Amino acid sequence: MTGFARYYLGLIRDLFTNIGLFFKNLFEAFANIFYHDIVSYINNFIGATQQFNLLDWLVAFIVLSINIIFFIFLGLKLYQWLTRYIKFVKKEIEKETLLEEVAFLNDKTVELIDEKNKILALKVSNLGLSPHGEEIPELLEEETKVPSRFVKLIQVDEKYKSYVSQVQMSETDMINLRQLVDRFINFSASRLGLFYDHKIIRSFFAGLAASKTMILEGISGTGKTSLPYAMGKFFGKDADIVAVQPSWRDRAEMIGYLNEFTKRFNETDFLKALYETTYREDINIIVLDEMNLARVEYYFAELLSLLEMPDPNEWWLDVTPDSQPGDPKHLVNGKILLPQNVWFVGTANKDDSTFTITDKVYDRATPIEINAKANFIDAPDTEGVRMSYDYLRGLYSQAYKDHPISLKALENLAKLDDFITDNFKVTFGNRIMQQIRLFVPVYMATGGTENEGLDFMIARKIFRKFEALNLPFLQDEIEELSRVIDRLFGRGQFAESQAYLDNIKRQF
Repeated sequence: MTGFARYYLGLIRDLFTNIGLFFKNLFEAFANIFYHDIVSYINNFIGATQQFNLLDWLVAFIVLSINIIFFIFLGLKLYQWLTRYIKFVKKEIEKETLLEEVAFLNDKTVELIDEKNKILALKVSNLGLSPHGEEIPELLEEETKVPSRFVKLIQVDEKYKSYVSQVQMSETDMINLRQLVDRFINFSASRLGLFYDHKIIRSFFAGLAASKTMILEGISGTGKTSLPYAMGKFFGKDADIVAVQPSWRDRAEMIGYLNEFTKRFNETDFLKALYETTYREDINIIVLDEMNLARVEYYFAELLSLLEMPDPNEWWLDVTPDSQPGDPKHLVNGKILLPQNVWFVGTANKDDSTFTITDKVYDRATPIEINAKANFIDAPDTEGVRMSYDYLRGLYSQAYKDHPISLKALENLAKLDDFITDNFKVTFGNRIMQQIRLFVPVYMATGGTENEGLDFMIARKIFRKFEALNLPFLQDEIEELSRVIDRLFGRGQFAESQAYLDNIKRQF
């Protein structure tokens, strides 16, 4: 016992002695740096100046001035960082205090509701009414109902309480893809006064098969926004048009966010439109108008990643971190399961007020360029269609069976891929090849040809990547690529691709 006590006291004494030596040495180091050594620095400088000539003095003045300015700058930066840190800590403390007050008020609210229920029950008893009557429980339920933090989504729940989700299609609505294209063109011309050529509409329906995201781009006034608007009218479910704002910096601008102080969710029109599609079985389109006024990959990246998952049952979009009583019916654990019957169509202009859409976005979407208005069509009066998503998906499945890409075309695509990879260091990739396999059969089923579908995808998905290359140094390769396309697919077959390459050549 005595031996251990002597050892332990010695250990404590040595520990505190070492701590004292640490602070002593630390203080001595600061004293040497900022007092003793400064004196020696000055003395050394005075001694060295005895040998200085005019050039030495000039250099010394410049170097010392830079050093002094650097130390002043460093001191100001340290002061700014320290000030910011103090302000940050102060704000966090105030925030914690406010959160505690909000939590306290919430607890008081619950207590008041309980007290009100007790008073109401006492009144019922004094009136001699049976606590098992029909009207009183309804009154109690209404009085104790928990207010929801989602106002707009609860309105959607109320709207669809008695809604029959099944789409009743008539025989005239059960048409094939070619008829669907013709009927839409006639409908938009006769009912809406909007005119589109067959190639654009074929590309649109094939694009719906290839991707859940579509980009309509081109010069202003060519009908980019009116196309999905007309599609909504055609299918009997108006497209929801959401105007993208330049201030959008992240998903919260598009989806919304939970206000920690009010405990209410700031719902957006996009979230409401998306939630409404969970009740429907028809075809739904959500338009992001002027989508490149903000950086698309900032606010839309999460949805792009979700839609890339092969299993639609994993398309869960996070809305809130938890679930609470009173939340909307289709909000499960704070998440919404993206339905398969919704497509996101973005419109984009190319001017100085917009951002460039990156390859990450283009690779996952189907881009369609609209740079000219279609000619007037004297179409007969035509009605729209009532069509379920399952029926449209069945049309697509039938197109894959009836119009698979030929083996010859796949071999030529592989050869073209090898040439582009070797000469331009750009490749098709598995994602783009999968989109081609989905796009081309549907394009053929709508009345187009295989080469037209391949031409569209190569010009829009592959050649677009050339914009990032140093093209003036690739003149010979561009010329050879043009000849390779004619040799593989036939002269005049790939009109869009050749036009794209010709446009590049004119820039040399």
